[in-house]
Amino acid sequence: MANLLGGLFGNYSEVSVQDLTNQYVMYLMPNEKIQMGFKLVRDSFIITDDRLIFIDHQGVTGKKTRVASIHLDSIIDVTMETGGTGFDDSELTIHYITSPYYKTNNLQIASYKFEFGKKFNLQPIYVNFLTLAHQNHKRLNG
Repeated sequence: MANLLGGLFGNYSEVSVQDLTNQYVMYLMPNEKIQMGFKLVRDSFIITDDRLIFIDHQGVTGKKTRVASIHLDSIIDVTMETGGTGFDDSELTIHYITSPYYKTNNLQIASYKFEFGKKFNLQPIYVNFLTLAHQNHKRLNG
């Protein structure tokens, strides 16, 4: 019941890798492996060894589906906000490059915010994405 309420309030809850693989194998590239994933009521956020996948089921029946990806090598920054008192949730914001060429004068970036319940331990995910962003920053500017 808590996961349903969390989903209704826009908070992701963790789902097993096996369940995500069974449900979303058709969206994976050859040899791509799911590392972990999260689900809202109908939508999912999956972390693979190569990218983040967002699966957005739209409409009343949820049959219409939008699938989008962020490649891990395009992530350049990450911020985390822990839940406070009251109804505050934990948030993770990923900042990433959207330009087709990462080394360009007209670099375009975007961000995507994920909300988790206030009791969800977001720090390990934050540290992993922060490490990845740091490595990408060194690679792009080295």
